Amino acid sequence: MEQGTVRIAAINQQPIEISGESNAGLLVAACLAAAAQGDIAAYYDLGVAYSTGSHGVQCDLIEAHKWFNLAAVAGHEESAWCRADIADEMTAREIAEAQRRAREWLAAGSRKAA
Repeated sequence: MEQGTVRIAAINQQPIEISGESNAGLLVAACLAAAAQGDIAAYYDLGVAYSTGSHGVQCDLIEAHKWFNLAAVAGHEESAWCRADIADEMTAREIAEAQRRAREWLAAGSRKAA
């Protein structure tokens, strides 16, 4: 990979690589598309982006917890550690909101599959 190029998730098993600061928002958009297809790595990558405020998104621990939670439930081990780490910085209400958003994501996915 070139310097400045970031691999974030994959769509149809093909890695997504986007370079340049001006394309930072595209990284999250591509990752959201991959997450909609159930890509566990995309869940994790979104958690990283939201927990660090990188790739064109503001730091949002509720969204980060949601994505780490989805990845952890799907078996991504590192996500469970990341979720626990940011939970230490969150209130009980924020964690409850993150869990509610994760349930909504899962429910929306199951409605699409039906």
